[in-house]
Amino acid sequence: MLPSPVLASPGGSPGDSANQKPLYMSRPFVDAALVKGNFKTIVRLPKYVDIMEWVAVNIYDFYTNLNEFYGVLTECCTQQSCATMSGGPRLNYTWINQDRRQVSLPAPTYIDYVMTSIQNLIDDENVFPTKTNQEFHQSFPTTVKHIYRQLLRVFAHIYHAHYPQILHLRAEPHFNSLFAHFLAFGREYELLEVKDIRGDPNTPVGVGALWERWTEMGILAA
Repeated sequence: MLPSPVLASPGGSPGDSANQKPLYMSRPFVDAALVKGNFKTIVRLPKYVDIMEWVAVNIYDFYTNLNEFYGVLTECCTQQSCATMSGGPRLNYTWINQDRRQVSLPAPTYIDYVMTSIQNLIDDENVFPTKTNQEFHQSFPTTVKHIYRQLLRVFAHIYHAHYPQILHLRAEPHFNSLFAHFLAFGREYELLEVKDIRGDPNTPVGVGALWERWTEMGILAA
């Protein structure tokens, strides 16, 4: 079983600096989206759908879509260019290894660990059941919260370190809409807390400012 990621101490890598507005917070990029209006109606539980199944399906979709985006960026996210798993100008994430020690990993290694661990969980019938009348385990809510925090860190790294490449691909409306949907769903079903999105005041998560801006714009619910 792969070790679990934790939040670490100050640090930085390519992307926005502490004293400069990041590209994803600048217009017109902050406004770029495929979906207009509030995401509340999109994430609402449909009638006659079990909430566990709804969460499971959406987790799978978020994981799959984010994995596809990151796959396009792998040539830019290397051991050399992203020597740490940065999520903001003063934030690096560390990994807890088998000895329960926090270790700093290059972003591609860290993200590979995250995506592999999530894929293993999705493939596990005891965690994500696919057979009729098979119930979800009582630990499912805790598991999906852990998955959500992991995916948030991948989003945070891409925005911080690779948003110029997103712009080069002209994919910012798609990526922004995916992330806004992810945030709206996470808040609606209590998979993310505000502190997860904002981070510590001394080591803020870069995309925390994006969440606040989209909330002000009415894209996300307060």
